[in-house]
Amino acid sequence: MIDLKSKLVLSILAKECPDGSYKIIEIPDIIMAIPRRYRMDSDAVKNILVHLERQELVSVKYDDDDVFCLAVLPYGYEVLENEKPKNFKKIKEKQPKINFLTVFLCFLASFLGSFLSSLICWLLLK
Repeated sequence: MIDLKSKLVLSILAKECPDGSYKIIEIPDIIMAIPRRYRMDSDAVKNILVHLERQELVSVKYDDDDVFCLAVLPYGYEVLENEKPKNFKKIKEKQPKINFLTVFLCFLASFLGSFLSSLICWLLLK
């Protein structure tokens, strides 16, 4: 399991390195792609990249100061994809189910009430 900031960095890397190909990425580019409320300094991003490499989510060919040559491994893509269905399941579970018997009984009660009120008005006005 990885934390939110690591997921953000991993998703940025997945967009930058499609199909698991190696690409040269600079730390300032990663920092600028992170939303403002989660911004980090270059040391924090380096630590996250080391953590992702230890978790075998990314493969780092080489690193030089603020430049990394890396690729996202298949397990990294799997981790990103497994997070999405959980959110969709929660949305599906919250959708209300229509009980057709309740709808039918409500219709029948309103029809019967309208009919009785019309009958009473007709009898009183006669």
